[in-house]
Amino acid sequence: MEMGQPSEDVQKLRGSLGELPEPVVDPAFIVVSGLPGSGKSYFCRRLAQELTFPILESDALRKVLFPTPSYTPGESNRLFRAIHRLIEELLGRGIPLIFDATNLMERHRERLYHIADRLGARLILVRVEAPAELVRQRLERRSGGAHPDDRSDADWRVYQRMKSSADRIRRNHFAVDTSRDVAPVIRKIVRQVNR
Repeated sequence: MEMGQPSEDVQKLRGSLGELPEPVVDPAFIVVSGLPGSGKSYFCRRLAQELTFPILESDALRKVLFPTPSYTPGESNRLFRAIHRLIEELLGRGIPLIFDATNLMERHRERLYHIADRLGARLILVRVEAPAELVRQRLERRSGGAHPDDRSDADWRVYQRMKSSADRIRRNHFAVDTSRDVAPVIRKIVRQVNR
């Protein structure tokens, strides 16, 4: 696989974000984790209606770098290296962020914890989940192209494979079940951001 220049990758990803909010002192960094079909992107969009933070959605950003993604380890490594550099750059400039990715393994989240700690960003962790049967229905609808905002290609087989690799989040975090009303959790997060 050809290696893109890391700075070119970061530039491409940054360019896809559109207009960024004004920098703040002590920016919030909201990391949203969950299995495919759990409702992460829906939750992030709802959250961004209350907090006008850019959403770094890994599925959308993957397609910025790889218009027809292959989901190989090399492709994922290149993508997340660029995303991590972009997160560092934006938080370093005081831009608050929402990061929407599966983030299932604690060792992958550790990298995000280190970035937030080093830059003094206020880290807010969110675990999104939904009952398996609802996830299966969502993923079946997804394969039919039912939702234009849905940029993920994951299906039920991917969900089942990834479920076994999910580590529990070892730091304090919000848990939200998207089969229920997400508004109460969103209100708590907004309060924490505005504290």
